[in-house]
Amino acid sequence: MRRRVVITGMGTVNALGMELNGFWNRICEGHSGVSGIEGFDPAPYRTRFGGQVKDFDASDFMSHKQIRRLDRFTQFAIAAGLKAVEDSGLTMEEENPHRCGVIVGSGIGGLDEIEAQHSKLIESGPSKVSAFMIPKLMVNAASGQLSILFRLCGPNTAVATACASASNAIGEAFQTIVRNDSDVMVTGGSEAAVTPMGLSGFCAMRALSSRNDDPQSASRPFDNDRDGFVLSEGAGILILEEYEHAQKRGARIYAELLGYGVSADGSHMTAPDPNGSGAARAMQSALNDAQLGPEAIDYINAHGTSTPLGDKAETAAIKTVFGSHAMQLPVSSTKSQLGHLLGASGGVELIVSILAINKSVIPPTINYDNPDPECDLDYVPNESREVPLKRAMSNSFGFGGHNASLIVGYRNGSI
Repeated sequence: MRRRVVITGMGTVNALGMELNGFWNRICEGHSGVSGIEGFDPAPYRTRFGGQVKDFDASDFMSHKQIRRLDRFTQFAIAAGLKAVEDSGLTMEEENPHRCGVIVGSGIGGLDEIEAQHSKLIESGPSKVSAFMIPKLMVNAASGQLSILFRLCGPNTAVATACASASNAIGEAFQTIVRNDSDVMVTGGSEAAVTPMGLSGFCAMRALSSRNDDPQSASRPFDNDRDGFVLSEGAGILILEEYEHAQKRGARIYAELLGYGVSADGSHMTAPDPNGSGAARAMQSALNDAQLGPEAIDYINAHGTSTPLGDKAETAAIKTVFGSHAMQLPVSSTKSQLGHLLGASGGVELIVSILAINKSVIPPTINYDNPDPECDLDYVPNESREVPLKRAMSNSFGFGGHNASLIVGYRNGSI
């Protein structure tokens, strides 16, 4: 019999807050975390806003010595990781460290550190480049630092699949427990790419919305007037635990992780397959893994980035997989409120999906004002909806054609 995997802890750092309850309330009330960029002058850029974490104080979570040695994306991961472990009620010192591991994803890693040290190299020469540069910028820094923090010696890897990174990380962590390589996994994603270079790159690609006159309305997934995504930052970390291990210690269980599907488009580095065939395969694979039919899914937290091509392709993929059920299936995008956290999105959005099940509330897609005839599903426009939910799917698709889908909830109405 396959080992069951449950979620027992969650923590997040994002533009709408760092406490689960407050974050969830703001999501349900339709608030936006998007605003003008601070920390550097955005005036020369085509896009001058984003979803920044503006009230983050790293010293609340680590020493000043640690702060100097960690890039912002790793600081986010540690803050969210500490919150998730606390939320789980686990005492890591009492666990077998060889049965506990970490898999955290990031699409870009320590971009802020790369920029800072490149400036030193150009201005002052190679002798002024920090010895901490490499350990700070590595994508695996978040996983490594969390394993050191909690003294965990089990499976420890990192995932870099662009905007699918967190969902792939969670899926891989799920599989380590299923195949009995671990009992507890700290997993999710973290990103801090709202930097001069990060903003420059995405602006050059014309990937971002340019609604500088009204930033909070810029992210409008599935709306006919969408013009690109909103660059954001943050982290979403979850504690996955083998069911009997969690039950034995009397843990509060949020939901069960039921299925994981992954695929590739194999067609283009940045544009999705127009028919959404790769995304459809990931969703179908997740259903197969969970041994569920399409009608078993009550809600989809969409990738929904607010790009003209991506939203259309995801809509097509949902129709392919869910058939007639697609027209009755609520679909919403958290990115309408948070913007796009890149490699961290899947972690935060799975947390939203789990809270939706626990609270029996579907969060809205805000800024949905002008329907696109080619995006014709129920996107839960502008207001949250009270609906009993048993199971939800969370989608993440990334540059490179990476697709990942996760299914959470209750197999038979309860854990």
